[in-house]
Amino acid sequence: MLQSLASNSCVRLIQSHKSTWYFVSLVLGYLLYLVFGAVVFSSVELPYEDTLRQELRAVKKQFLQDNDCLSEERLEQFLKKALDASNYGVSILNNASANWNWDFTSALFFASTVLSTTGYGHTAPLSDGGKAFCIIYSVIGIPFTLLFLTAVVQRIMVFSTRRPIMYIHTRWGLSKPLVSIVHATLLATVAVSCFFLIPAAIFSALEENWNFLESFYFCFISLSTIGLGDYVPGEAANQRFRELYKVGITVYLILGLIVMLVVLETFCELQQLKQLRKMFYLKKEKPQDRIAILEHDQLSFTTVSNRATAHNEDKTQSFVSVPTLASPNDDPMIQ
Repeated sequence: MLQSLASNSCVRLIQSHKSTWYFVSLVLGYLLYLVFGAVVFSSVELPYEDTLRQELRAVKKQFLQDNDCLSEERLEQFLKKALDASNYGVSILNNASANWNWDFTSALFFASTVLSTTGYGHTAPLSDGGKAFCIIYSVIGIPFTLLFLTAVVQRIMVFSTRRPIMYIHTRWGLSKPLVSIVHATLLATVAVSCFFLIPAAIFSALEENWNFLESFYFCFISLSTIGLGDYVPGEAANQRFRELYKVGITVYLILGLIVMLVVLETFCELQQLKQLRKMFYLKKEKPQDRIAILEHDQLSFTTVSNRATAHNEDKTQSFVSVPTLASPNDDPMIQ
């Protein structure tokens, strides 16, 4: 008997806090996925890092043996200064000295990466004034960019998603959830083809040291606003039409980000995903519940008012009433 009562109480507790348990499972799943990513990246990349370290040590050792007049301390000082400059996008190599990082087109490309929060990191402000302006520019520009993207996506969604789905639903009488799933799949396929596959083929042809996988990797890292900065187009020494190329990449990033947001918004409007999201959200107070509460309060107030009115009437009737006499002969005492 006690076991059945305990099991029933546990079931009631779980059912009454469903969203909380779903949220806890979501947090645990996210943490496990984070640890899973760390394990995979560490196991895959650590051997390559160790190999590269050994190669660099061997090259450094061979260089010091070939140049006896140079000490290891002076070599490390020189390398440290060169690497610090490289972190700011300045290279001492002869074939890279012709490219400026802060001409107009490069600065336009940098501004687009800042406002879209991509931030490749290949170029950074050198001066204190540039760093201070970058902070102010980002504080104003990032919310402005979010407002701009939201407004653009909201208008595109009307013509790219809502109207086509409603037209097919009313024209051919197909199920709206089914039409939405098919439409979202086709839209995602077109977006991947036009903003991932085709640009990857173009980048692999324009960039000498990029293959198709590396070009596709750049497109994904850029349009997902991850922006690792290990691949940045237009940085080759012999890049032709570099200024026009940088402007084209800037336009590609802005348009691609808009298209990605449209695709994500289209999938978020699917009924199945809405139901999935509701599992992890807190339940909102329904309008029917609010109306019921208001009606209950109004009923209670009306009942109290009626009772008070009836009580006052009873008090009034408890007093002796004096009849109005039309004439003295109507008085029974006189009669």
